[in-house]
Amino acid sequence: MEINEVINLLCTQIPNENILMNEPMKNHTSFKIGGPADLFVMPTDCTQLVSAVQLCNAHNIPYYIVGNGSNLLIDDKGFRGVIIQLYKNLSDIEIEDTVITADSGALLSKIANVAFEHGLAGFEFAQGIPGTLGGAVAMNAGAYGGEIQDVIIDAQVIDQKGQKITLSKEDLALGYRTSIIQKNKYIVLKARLLLSRGSKTAISEIMKDLAGRRRDKQPLEKPSAGSTFKRPEGYFAGKLIMDAGLRGYQIGGAMVSTKHCGFVVSDGTATFKDVKALIDHIQLTVKEKFNVDLQPEIKIISNQG
Repeated sequence: MEINEVINLLCTQIPNENILMNEPMKNHTSFKIGGPADLFVMPTDCTQLVSAVQLCNAHNIPYYIVGNGSNLLIDDKGFRGVIIQLYKNLSDIEIEDTVITADSGALLSKIANVAFEHGLAGFEFAQGIPGTLGGAVAMNAGAYGGEIQDVIIDAQVIDQKGQKITLSKEDLALGYRTSIIQKNKYIVLKARLLLSRGSKTAISEIMKDLAGRRRDKQPLEKPSAGSTFKRPEGYFAGKLIMDAGLRGYQIGGAMVSTKHCGFVVSDGTATFKDVKALIDHIQLTVKEKFNVDLQPEIKIISNQG
């Protein structure tokens, strides 16, 4: 199917201004890397999202769901197909007693701040994670001793056919940076979180402490996609990389952070090839020195063949 035909079909379901052609993905990722997507679609509600997914499936058009692009490395050649962004438009947050119901595009930092404003504790760990709820549920995101699985009640998702399903915490099969959502390629629509009543002063102190620890230890001042590798069982990725002598190692504009070796950062000029080559070199070096396989935590998107 020609791209103009896809646009015409999408325009029957989604406002024209929410469909962009040849949109540079570097404008939508924290790495500031990524070439143009054939189509960049921003549905304004769940109905439009389901319609877009069903259309892509019906016509065998590749698509990829993104939040705010905080853990993505996208090919400089771009993406042949449709990128569907949930961030911004699908970001409502509701509170009933100690339960927060939020759309998949809601930022974790915003949810944490809303929880604080209502005196709800238990979500402080997520305040500094630069992502959206949908991605966080899909990968069971966590930090500083807390994970999504600690607070989630259930999640509403759509399957590859565009059918809505509600999955309980048990159904989600949440593990370390994994879930049934990733395995079955579901798309999170919204989730319910169960928190507890707490002191706003205590909640604020925890959030300030975690924010300070992040500033001290993480290279927040440079473009990156967050923690580059998953934590290998029995090890810490950053320490393995440091012990392998790779602190500050650079390929092109991509570099192992001197502040935290678990992060690959850009000096502002890094390309997809630079970052990918550095990731490959890190994996090879750590494997040779310690016989440990490092698996990327960031999502690497390339359908260029």
